[in-house]
Amino acid sequence: MLNCIQPSWDAPASVRAYMTTRYEGESTAPYHGFNVAHHVGDQAEAVEKNRQILMTQLQLPSAPRWLNQVHGVRVVDDHTFQPNIEADACYSEQKGQVCAVMTADCLPILICNQAGTAVAAVHAGWRSLVAGVIENTISKFPDPPEELLVWFGAAISQAAFEVGQDVYEAFTQLNSDATQAFSPSSTQQGKWQADLYLLARQRLQNCGVSAIYGGEYCTYHEADRFYSYRREAITGRMVSLIFIQEL
Repeated sequence: MLNCIQPSWDAPASVRAYMTTRYEGESTAPYHGFNVAHHVGDQAEAVEKNRQILMTQLQLPSAPRWLNQVHGVRVVDDHTFQPNIEADACYSEQKGQVCAVMTADCLPILICNQAGTAVAAVHAGWRSLVAGVIENTISKFPDPPEELLVWFGAAISQAAFEVGQDVYEAFTQLNSDATQAFSPSSTQQGKWQADLYLLARQRLQNCGVSAIYGGEYCTYHEADRFYSYRREAITGRMVSLIFIQEL
């Protein structure tokens, strides 16, 4: 079986979810491992082989809805999706339709409702977070936010995520509680260590979501397991997937 992370959460039996790692795969250095992204400079043949392995070994019911991610707030659904559409989140109520986001430090967020009839995948970098990608995605669900379940995949940790004053102000001017997610850099004056997991958690909680799982990994420090754009600018991408299966 392909080396994947499976969320530890209370999702219903109809929901399946995975996040890939960089283990195995057909890509060679500097993408060595299981790169699924065409836009990073890897050989197209290797990427296609990895995507086929993904389909086969995880027994996916359909090809993932690959997005052209632009660090924005657009959410596509069953009616608006088109191949390679510019968006940073995908929502579906169709059985067998695979929602997907690619990451290499940004936070992948997987969401489902308690009934197992709606799912979403979100690409949450800091720009998308502050602009409202979580809120846009939550609004797609017909369910009250308190009935949603959320899982955080692997992202860069606070210790490795140094940002400038502009990022600090972007969040804290919108929500004073966001100050809790920033610590002054110990090496550079005017810089901050940002907790992407906490920033996303705060946005979800402000929406009314309380069932939040995951968030224990660091893509930057776990170099053997994950790609990291901040560690290596030329690198691959992992994919996080979620779909409703036939029972």
